Amino acid sequence: ALWVTCTNEATIIEILAHRTIAQRQKIKEAFKQSVGKDLLDCLKSELTGNFEKVVVGLMMSAPVYDAYELRNAIKGAGTEEACLIDILASRSNAEKKEIIATYKKEHGKSLEDDVCGDTSGMFQRVLVSLLAAGRDESTKVDEAQAVQDAKDIYEAGEARWGTDEVKFLTVLSVRNRNHLLRVFQEYQKISGRDIEDSIKREMSGCLEDVFLAIVKCMKNKPAFFAERLYKSMKGLGTTDSVLIRIMVARAEIDMLDIKAEFLKMYGKTLHSFIKGDTSGDYRKILLELCGGEK
Repeated sequence: ALWVTCTNEATIIEILAHRTIAQRQKIKEAFKQSVGKDLLDCLKSELTGNFEKVVVGLMMSAPVYDAYELRNAIKGAGTEEACLIDILASRSNAEKKEIIATYKKEHGKSLEDDVCGDTSGMFQRVLVSLLAAGRDESTKVDEAQAVQDAKDIYEAGEARWGTDEVKFLTVLSVRNRNHLLRVFQEYQKISGRDIEDSIKREMSGCLEDVFLAIVKCMKNKPAFFAERLYKSMKGLGTTDSVLIRIMVARAEIDMLDIKAEFLKMYGKTLHSFIKGDTSGDYRKILLELCGGEK
């Protein structure tokens, strides 16, 4: 009975945070039938701030939420590149195809056109390549090719003056995960450096960020999100957009793994970080999405 409670935050938290995305979609339908109003509109009119942002996100299916976040990242004054990177570097081919179709349906525009209209240069080319959703998703490793890929990347970066980013792009956006893990091992052998260190030395800005995100997601996706959450909260102020996006989008996918990685990497629980960094109903709903204190 959510219709009595568009203004009762405790009930909203209790009902929404303990339901699956599929169940929340059913609640939305039941609300419309019973009250003749859209639940999302009702919640938006009654709630405010970061709490509202979390609740609105929870009421959307995964591709709708991703498309919504991408649209907001693009349409404002200035682009939130971090959002484009977080989503496009971490989603599977099937997820990206669904996001592209949903974006068109919900916003009447082509996601690729919007991304191209808002970005430029090599960064734009990497995003377009990720949007093509053409990564090999098999598990096979071609040993000879892995060695060649590692050499190509080395020769395109550390071994020359200036960096040939296209080589990085070709290898990092097309090869499958197992193959890339092998490439990273070979790269370490040839260069004496971790691929991440080389990217940091060779590149800067958004291009560095997107290549690092691709590498980190290939190595360990929950650890990538754990680091993004940590950086959104440590130091002065909180980057709420990142905190909200990850907590909402990953709640049903790999939150337990993210929490485990967070504890391993930072020696503190994600729960304690959120508790110390947020307040009010916003804190309460995030802690519910996070789950127990461990």
